[in-house]
Amino acid sequence: MRSDRLTETLLPKRLALPVFASDPLSSVAYAPDEIFLTLGLAGGTLALTQSWKIALVVVLVMVVVVASYRQNVHAYPSGGGDYEVASTNLGSKAGLTVGSALLVDYVLTVAVSVSSGVQNAAAALPFLRGHEVIVAVGLVALLAGINLRGVRESGKAFAVPTYLFMTCVLGMAAVGLFRNVTGTLPKAESASLQLLPEPGYESLGLFAMAFLMLRAFSSGCAALTGVEAISNGVPAFQKPKSKNAATTLLLMGIVAISMMVSMVTLARWTGVKYAEDPATQLVQSDGRPVPPDYVQETIMGQVSHAVFDNFPPGVLLVSIVTGLILILAANTAFSGFPVLGSILARDGYLPRQLHTRGDRLAFSNGILTLAGAAALLIVLYNAEVTKLIQLYIVGVFVSFTLSQTGMVRHWNRHLRVETNPGVRRRMMRSRAINGVGAAICCTVLLVVLATKFIHGAGYAIAAMVVLFFLMTGINKHYERVRAELRVSDEDADAQMLPSRVHAIVLVSKIHKPTLRALAYARATRPSKLEAITVNVEPDETKALQDEWDRRDIPVPLKALDSPYREITRPVVEYVKSLRSGHPRDVVVVYIPEYVLGKWYEQVLHNQSALRLKGRLLFTPGVMVASVPWQLASSEGQEERFDGPGPGSVRLGQ
Repeated sequence: MRSDRLTETLLPKRLALPVFASDPLSSVAYAPDEIFLTLGLAGGTLALTQSWKIALVVVLVMVVVVASYRQNVHAYPSGGGDYEVASTNLGSKAGLTVGSALLVDYVLTVAVSVSSGVQNAAAALPFLRGHEVIVAVGLVALLAGINLRGVRESGKAFAVPTYLFMTCVLGMAAVGLFRNVTGTLPKAESASLQLLPEPGYESLGLFAMAFLMLRAFSSGCAALTGVEAISNGVPAFQKPKSKNAATTLLLMGIVAISMMVSMVTLARWTGVKYAEDPATQLVQSDGRPVPPDYVQETIMGQVSHAVFDNFPPGVLLVSIVTGLILILAANTAFSGFPVLGSILARDGYLPRQLHTRGDRLAFSNGILTLAGAAALLIVLYNAEVTKLIQLYIVGVFVSFTLSQTGMVRHWNRHLRVETNPGVRRRMMRSRAINGVGAAICCTVLLVVLATKFIHGAGYAIAAMVVLFFLMTGINKHYERVRAELRVSDEDADAQMLPSRVHAIVLVSKIHKPTLRALAYARATRPSKLEAITVNVEPDETKALQDEWDRRDIPVPLKALDSPYREITRPVVEYVKSLRSGHPRDVVVVYIPEYVLGKWYEQVLHNQSALRLKGRLLFTPGVMVASVPWQLASSEGQEERFDGPGPGSVRLGQ
């Protein structure tokens, strides 16, 4: 796609919702599981009596966060999101902290969503069990491929499954409500089982009980991941960008909250029992443990079996679309990570390659980087959601907290100069919303750190710290390079002509590439021109000199001795000797090369020219010129490299 077609990739609200909101919408499939699983450590009664309270607090936090981010998209529509807000209002270090936190969280989003999707799909497709890792990695590769086609194309691909998932969950909630009111809603299959406490949780004191509730709350806050993606993706919306983004954010919040409350309520009504270790915690009515082949389905799966107990196609449909939406939920990260990576690369904190667009105007290098990191995590954690989710949500609440704090400072700065009473009232209202958001997000972050640090969140924090210092180091490198390359008014070296140009043509034997290199060197009219060869085999060197004289080549040939049969060192030392005492002279080394078309042909030829170029590049005052000679096998190969590849555009920096 041509660069001037970028506007054609912009998203209407109906496509932006599945692209940017699939992650928070899909969290209804695993956030209730984490609440029930954590409360289930103390036995089944606590989960059934306290889960609704935890869910309501999570909903309250989501309401505040959505309201806060609606202020963000209006104030910062450029797409920098939390990173831009923190950098502008709190400084570059705060912005870099947000950037590292979000990058880690995006990777975890893909790993958790895809792994959870495979687990849910395995409930309807038993043949997937035991192959979750391979399937999950394959799905990550598939998602990367779809996103490489472009943002609009991925939105079209994901729209139908996302809307179908919303319809299925809300439809199941409506049917469940009707059956509960009419007294026909059956119990879940696990309702008849007894959920025993984990060892050490049999008798909890007040403090321990409060800590467990806080841990359940922090796990349930996984429902908020991805909320910030819309603020990062405002430039992808059609005009008016800020208004459309804010509307999409509101729709996402309403739907996500409705589905979250519905699932927790249905789980309580149907008496779902959900255990971290079913083999030891779940026992039958006669006191015997569940059979060894017992498979604990997700809460979504158990609820669907209860609600649609007399309609198996409904169970199958819910299972399939849930697995599908969880996999597609990773697309929120595929939309956010490459854009954020591009902005960080633009500011010099990540490699420049992440700032360039590929053939389909997508940030191809960012997409591939995200896919590789997520696949690695899936393999390391064996695609187990329970383990992966412990690393989750820390990063997103770090960014939430700093972003909302930055927004408070943003409004304070504008209020100092604004005099219009109506505008000031709106600003003060926005500041109050962001202030409440900052306070709540900071509280949640502290709870998450306190309850999940030793369970895996510490690894996520460590990854953020490493990424922070890595990006700082990259930025220092770019600053150092920029300082070295900057031309000052007093510095005329870049414009000064060399005193003399000493041209050297490397010769191994007399053939067509050598003759072309000699002709090209002569055409440049250097101050001095000579050919050199390295005397590794005296007989061959003597034969070369004889043929040189016989052909009457009008360039002097010099043989460099090499008692240790080296080629690179004698050439480099000779070139350096020409430079000594003449700092304003330039030495140009012409290297004749023949170009091969097949990769396996490279194995049959030595790479002495490549090694020599590598050494000469580090020698001041030396220019290296490759003079290619294309062999027959290379014919037509240039077509393979036509067009820009990912990272091929360099912004002159």
